[in-house]
This record gives sequence, structure tokens and C-alpha cells, in this order.
Amino acid sequence: MARILVVEDEADLQEVLAYSLRQRGDEPVQAFRGADALRLAREKRPDLVLLDVMLPDLPGTEVCKALKRDPATAGIPIVMLTAKGEEIDRVLGFELGAEDYVVKPFSVRELMLRIGVVLKRGKAVPTTESVVQFGPLRVDREAHRVFVEDVEVHLTPMEFELLVTLHGTRDRVQTRSVLLDKVWGIEADITTRTVDTHVKRLREKLGRAGDYIETVRGVGYRFAATPGGERA
Repeated sequence: MARILVVEDEADLQEVLAYSLRQRGDEPVQAFRGADALRLAREKRPDLVLLDVMLPDLPGTEVCKALKRDPATAGIPIVMLTAKGEEIDRVLGFELGAEDYVVKPFSVRELMLRIGVVLKRGKAVPTTESVVQFGPLRVDREAHRVFVEDVEVHLTPMEFELLVTLHGTRDRVQTRSVLLDKVWGIEADITTRTVDTHVKRLREKLGRAGDYIETVRGVGYRFAATPGGERA
């Protein structure tokens, strides 16, 4: 059973989502305003946040940014709900750190399936070796924990997925479009800074180990083949 914080100001839709989550066996926690969502996220520590973009007090984008800034809530996956369907709006959601982006009107059944995928992604046990040591960097895939020089680094689920994806393709260039597909599960034909933004944050959090993520100018990113490589 997962605890899901549903942030939606439309009462009817709130009830439909809460009912559907209970049918899944989950525990819905309801919030109608952004301020309440921030408080409940800290108090209840949900496994996932369903976040509407249009709220009466705070834009959902601001709520998302606040949750991802706070170390206590940064690791909680966020699925954004919005009536905005343009690709640039979806890209903005991903750049803010959201794990998925669902456009209204949507199929509740499909939404429940997508919630399941996001939750599974955070708990999946990899088929490769669980703990990987790469210079000062240690990645425990099964526990979803990352250490640099034995100090734990707290990554969001997307940052962790990005790190594992890049490390798993060491010394092979991954284009931005390939990373968008592998990590975010989206195809974007527009110029987007989604990948660049997440790589920048990941490098900053990894400190010294961030230099292993090399920039291949005009193409994408590559994880160093061996420890000791410098950032391009």
C-alpha cells in the first residue's frame, strides 16, 4: 500500500481520484491548496504526490519547486496534473523535477497505471550487481542510495535514474533525446534543457564525482570509462 498525496482543488475530481486510489489499495491524503500540500508532504511523507498545476493559492509549479528544494521531501516522486497539453509545458514540468506529467482530461485507469509505474521505478530491484564502486562514487541500486567518499548524497528518483543510466552506458555517448526516452519516457522534438538542468543538479550534488559525467559538445553526455576523467 502506498500513501498518495492528492493535491487538487476540484472536489469532484478529488473524490474520484481518492476512490480509485483506495480501489488500488493505496491510502490517499487530500489537499485542496498548495500551502496544505507542502505541510502534509512534510507531515505525512507520502510515497508519491499527485499535483495539479492550477491551485487557488499557489501555482503547482511553485509547490513542485518547493518540494524538490526541501531535503525532507526532495525524494518524493511527483506526477503533475494539468489542462495544459503543449509539449513545452510538459518539458517545464520535467525540468522542475516531476517524474510524470498527465494532461486533463485523462483516463483515471491510465493515471492509476502510470502511478504504478512511477512507484515501481522507485522500488525496482535491478538485475545487475546491486552495489557499484567507481572511484569515490558508490551506488547501491537496490537501496537507491548514493555515496561520495562514504558520505551519502540525497538524489531525487529522476536524478538517481539518470546517474544509473549514464553509469550503465560508460564511455558511450548518450544524446539528450535518448536520455529523455530512457529516463523520462518522453519523446521531444523541441530544444529542451530538461536533461541539461538535471545533469547540472546531479553534478553539483555529486561534487568531486560529478566530473565523471562528461559533456560531449553538440551531442549529449558520457560517463567516464574509468575513474579519474575530468569534466569536458
